[in-house]
Formats: sequence, C-alpha cells, structure tokens
Amino acid sequence: MSAGKNHYNPKKLPLKTGELLTLRTPEEQDAKSMISYLNQVGGESGNLLFGEDEFPLTVEQEISYLKSLESQSGTLMLLGLLDSEIVSVAQISSLPRKRIAHNAEIALSVKKAHWQKGIGRHVMEELLAFAKNSGTIRTVSLGVKADNETAIRLYKKLGFEKIGVHKDYFLIRGEYFDELLMDLRISE
Repeated sequence: MSAGKNHYNPKKLPLKTGELLTLRTPEEQDAKSMISYLNQVGGESGNLLFGEDEFPLTVEQEISYLKSLESQSGTLMLLGLLDSEIVSVAQISSLPRKRIAHNAEIALSVKKAHWQKGIGRHVMEELLAFAKNSGTIRTVSLGVKADNETAIRLYKKLGFEKIGVHKDYFLIRGEYFDELLMDLRISE
C-alpha cells in the first residue's frame, strides 16, 4: 500500500513465548489469506461478530476494501504474523465526517492457537499509538462480549472504561449475550 496519512512502518515485537510478532499493513496479495483467517477465527470462539465461514467478502471485494483504506486518514489495519502465518487482524477507524471524525472504533481478532502470548496487547498498543499520533482522534471505542474476561482485563489495563451495555447483542447457538461498550479518552 502506498505511504499516506495512515502509513505504518512494519515492526517485529517479542512475544511472551520468545517468538517475534511481525506487525504490518495488509497488501493486496494478503486478501485470500485474510479471508481464510477470518472464516477460521469466526468459528474458534463466540467473541466475534461473525461465525465460522461467515465472513462475507470475496477476494476481489477484500482487495477493493484494502485499496480503499489507503485514502482513509483515520484508519489503520494491521496484520499480525508469526513467520508467514496470519495470527491477528485488527483495525482502528474513524469516519470521515467532520462532526464525528474525532471518534474511532477498534476491532481485533487473534487466532485461538495464539491466545495468551501477548499478541492482543501489542496490536492494541500500536492501534492506540496511531490514534494518539493522528492529531484528530480523541476517543477510541470498542465493543466486547460481556463474558470475554481476558479481553476486558486487557482493555481496562490499557485505560478503557465501561460506558454501557447492549443487552442481548450477540445471538450464538440460540443463546443471547450482552456486549460491553468501552471507551478510552486519548485527549481532552
């Protein structure tokens, strides 16, 4: 992807296991692997907004979406890789509408086989650094399944506060679950 307002220099960060996590922005040739990854992680837990094989985009649509990110200054998507395997996909994005451009939302997934290695923390820290350096973003929001205690603990450690609840937001295998809404103020 071209270097624009959302340019990100790839990084290699050490995990708890001693492995090196590579964080970088996705490229067009990643589209097929990203779709496979998303369809897999959707079925690994009930923590995402989609289930196994429910990620709706074709490779062509994903490529088009990745290209569209180049011009969105308040948006950064990151891939986390161990060797060449995608183990995380995350994104922070703010809408290009002047009245609400100072608000951003985060979405994050990590492949289950790689939970508890510190990947989520590294990815969140990079997305929050992007927000802090944006010059625009003041508040970062996220939604998290109310029983996802590990993620909630991480978000609280990073400074997020619970601001509300969507009752019965998720319907998974016939059971309803609440979504906690959390915010982090970047600047006043």
